[in-house]
Amino acid sequence: MQAASAPAHFACPVDVPIHVLGGKWKLILLFHLLEGARRNGELLTLVPGITQKMLTQQLRELEREGIVMRTVDQASPRRVEYAIVPRERERLRVLLSALCAWGRYWAYDTGAVIASGG
Repeated sequence: MQAASAPAHFACPVDVPIHVLGGKWKLILLFHLLEGARRNGELLTLVPGITQKMLTQQLRELEREGIVMRTVDQASPRRVEYAIVPRERERLRVLLSALCAWGRYWAYDTGAVIASGG
């Protein structure tokens, strides 16, 4: 029997999403997964600059945190898809929508260019 781990402690409420969703790639991956389930190769194409190793690591961390689920279809060839866990989908949609709105505002205000992503 495995001992239960101690609950995590955070400095303030903002510390939680930074811990769970922080880093260069996780929010970008979630942005694309909100559009629907994606295969590994699709995510590599949608997220320029991410390596296969980093993609795998980030998806595993999101899966471990209960944010993303991995589905394996055993048909030949084997098909693996990643999707946002249904209970997290709406909350993440609201969060990412607010981040996108602020990103568009800031880009417009500073003259920055956003390559894609509505």
